[in-house]
Amino acid sequence: MKTVLITGASGLVGQAVSERLAAAGYRLRAAQRTQKAPGPYFDEQVIVGDIALRTDWRAALDGVDLVVHAAARTHVVPGSAEELDCQRTNADGSESLARAAVQAGVRRLVYLSTVKVNGEYTTDRPFAATDVPDPKDPYASSKLLGEVRARTVIAGTSLELTTLRLPLIYGPGVRANFLRLLDWVQKRRPLPFAAVHNARSLLSVWNLSDFVARVLEHPRAAGTWMLSDGRDLSTPELLRLMGSALGCEPRLFAVPVGVLRAAGALLGLNAQMSRLCGSLVVDITPARTLLGWQPPLSVEESLARTARWYQAARLAHAA
Repeated sequence: MKTVLITGASGLVGQAVSERLAAAGYRLRAAQRTQKAPGPYFDEQVIVGDIALRTDWRAALDGVDLVVHAAARTHVVPGSAEELDCQRTNADGSESLARAAVQAGVRRLVYLSTVKVNGEYTTDRPFAATDVPDPKDPYASSKLLGEVRARTVIAGTSLELTTLRLPLIYGPGVRANFLRLLDWVQKRRPLPFAAVHNARSLLSVWNLSDFVARVLEHPRAAGTWMLSDGRDLSTPELLRLMGSALGCEPRLFAVPVGVLRAAGALLGLNAQMSRLCGSLVVDITPARTLLGWQPPLSVEESLARTARWYQAARLAHAA
């Protein structure tokens, strides 16, 4: 039985990946920052403390065959003290893990990065793994630096690196903007997005977990991959599918996109409005053709599962 170390074990991604890999027969070890229950699918946990350049990974990696590196610092205010913490965790920490994995004889490291490494928006074509990186914020820059440092560390060694550049991930435990959209639809808020004609790639935790299970063992998986649910949605399409999953029709009405963007800038919500109106699409053709992977769950089924979690969580909170 092969042992997989998962960092970020208690997070949205870590929980879903652990369930999928446990079902596939792996022995799972959680690398935790502090002492807490990592979830029902882990066989053991090791406390590593803060992830940084000097993190001691030896106990966590002892006897480990494969690593899934999902831990990251994500929400960062540019110019704040958090920016340094972001680089320490995402870049320095990834370098230290890669170096320790080489020394421990780990065979493959799966590094979960972000599509934001490529940029914030697409125009005439989807982002591809071969594009020149163009990160726009401290988080994306730190994840790119983590990719570069990990590749540098493993060069000439037997450790293989698989990098996944991921779009917005959703599923049970989702937070931030996606959770806000679910709230808006469920509460029947008027939503002025009917005139938006964008396209955005999304990725459910179930499709991500299935891909992780695929690349842990696939002989051609070393390299960088783009992922999505395989169906790109406009903001109105997403809201309507959310409404269908939640059992309520979203209250959409049309406001010109230029007016929405201007209102966002006026209210200090420029980034949020840009995401709701702009496009960000990724090309998953290489994953399909070279690895033979297809997203196992449709967008509808993924949203239905997420909606069931959301409504159960709302009932539990109200009780």
